[in-house]
Amino acid sequence: MFRAVARIFRTPDLRRKIGFTLGIVALFRLGSFIPAPFVDFGNVQLCLAGNAGTDGLYDLVNLFSGGALLQLSIFALGIMPYITASIIVQLLRVVIPHFDTLYKEGQTGQAKLTQYTRYLTIALGILQSTTLITVARSGALFPSNSGISECNDLITNDAWYAIMLMVITMTAGTGLIMWMGELITERGIGNGMSLLIFTSIAATFPSALWNIQQSKGWEVFLLTIVVGIVIMAAVVFVEQSQRRIPVQYAKRMVGRRTYGGNNTYIPIKVNMAGVVPVIFASSLLYLPALIAQFNQPATGQAPAEWVAWIQNNLTSGDNPLYMAVYFLLIIGFTYFYVAITFNPEEVADNMKKYGGFIPGIRAGRPTAEYLDYVLTRVTLPGSLYLGLIALIPLIALATVGANQNFPFGGASILIIVGVGLETVKQIDSQLQQRHYEGLLR
Repeated sequence: MFRAVARIFRTPDLRRKIGFTLGIVALFRLGSFIPAPFVDFGNVQLCLAGNAGTDGLYDLVNLFSGGALLQLSIFALGIMPYITASIIVQLLRVVIPHFDTLYKEGQTGQAKLTQYTRYLTIALGILQSTTLITVARSGALFPSNSGISECNDLITNDAWYAIMLMVITMTAGTGLIMWMGELITERGIGNGMSLLIFTSIAATFPSALWNIQQSKGWEVFLLTIVVGIVIMAAVVFVEQSQRRIPVQYAKRMVGRRTYGGNNTYIPIKVNMAGVVPVIFASSLLYLPALIAQFNQPATGQAPAEWVAWIQNNLTSGDNPLYMAVYFLLIIGFTYFYVAITFNPEEVADNMKKYGGFIPGIRAGRPTAEYLDYVLTRVTLPGSLYLGLIALIPLIALATVGANQNFPFGGASILIIVGVGLETVKQIDSQLQQRHYEGLLR
């Protein structure tokens, strides 16, 4: 293993790519601590020191920004607008036939979809930065520290030009992050956007673990580390698991050459949906709390019954009803997302076009029905796995007092493991091209 790592740094091309990637990551983390214009950095730090926190969707955005959201920095929005834009464009393929046509055109069409994603990212950046500034001005960014007067004075200038400059700065920060990610993909190692998300989440690990040590002591801290290692090993095992459907291709004579006749397989991963269902479920569960927040009664009056019920049951992660709804939403969104990203009829038609067939299954509709049968049953354990992993931070919230960004669970552990495995595979493949021996054995 150590010899393989040494080979990485002895390979000039690979060493240059890794150095470039680390340099971009360092700039990305530096921008997370540079405050936006007209932000009172002292008051922000005072509110952060009071163990303030956010709830719901803001908690998720803060996780993906590496804590930059609460800092109100120039990179406050992080990579979240790009993630949202990518998911929206992917879902629009089902609704807008033109998008599906572009996707099937190959590299040219997908480049056009990428351009649409960039435009939508900037639009979402403007919308989300405006929302963030509005929340910060109202003093609702740190709800748990509402008693600290400084948390209501995070912005030093409420003039229209100051607000516009802050919106432009945060949106430009999102565009710069998007450009950094594309630079890493082009000149560095791994997928740039994924690595920036990996960096943002990994940056929150030390503080989250240290908070557990400060509040619960060394025994619970060490137990959390051991449980986290076990969870990480289980996630690696499931993420690598797949159902391989064998496919055979008939031999074809084209002129004097013979084509086909080889055997391959269709890999159907247990967790084909990735982390998207967890993001969907978190965002959807935030909506009732947002509606209740905008229907608060006047001072001294009791809230309406439905508002009180939402506040008691659908705003706190340690509530059993919240956990049950969250778990069921993840299962439902997993099936929904897999259904729109993997089309058995399209796969069956492509196999039939090139003379491929599954042994024992007729080509055409029977093949599509068989693929749908297998996909439905493989998705069930995958959805249960996603639901259980997503519940780990909520259970930790109720037991050891961790926040909902508990590092060894939820979206954080899925992204950390997934991006880590993919990056290691890319390094391994490049080592094998040059030394005939990879990073892993």
